[in-house]
Amino acid sequence: MITFSEIHDAFLFVSSAEYGQNSAFLCPDTGRIFYQSDLGGIDEIKDEGVELEDCLEIPHKNDLGLGQRLVFEFVDRQLPDESDRVRLIFRKSGAYSRFKYLLQSKGLLEMWYDFESQREEQALREWCLEREITL
Repeated sequence: MITFSEIHDAFLFVSSAEYGQNSAFLCPDTGRIFYQSDLGGIDEIKDEGVELEDCLEIPHKNDLGLGQRLVFEFVDRQLPDESDRVRLIFRKSGAYSRFKYLLQSKGLLEMWYDFESQREEQALREWCLEREITL
């Protein structure tokens, strides 16, 4: 049986890079997770001869609406007066670091991390439930 922690670790691996650069696949029959990374030179799928049609691809944070949409939800709740400023921040590269700097200057960085973590867990648990993954 697979644990939520294992699913979450795979999710973090997939989401740690640009969309499509890291992948992870869960084999529901065995509970094993297999990793691929263009950046890291990892290809457990090929190395172990895994048939992908038997596996579920672990989502990237953007697949679960946890990218910029989550940022703007947080800003709308906690910093509504800064909404336009944050939208400008996200029009250029390096947006997340500038966003976090803004949050730190407002004393809201820890609140952001807590909010992000709660939403990640909620979305990932829903993803598992929809796919009938027993944790």
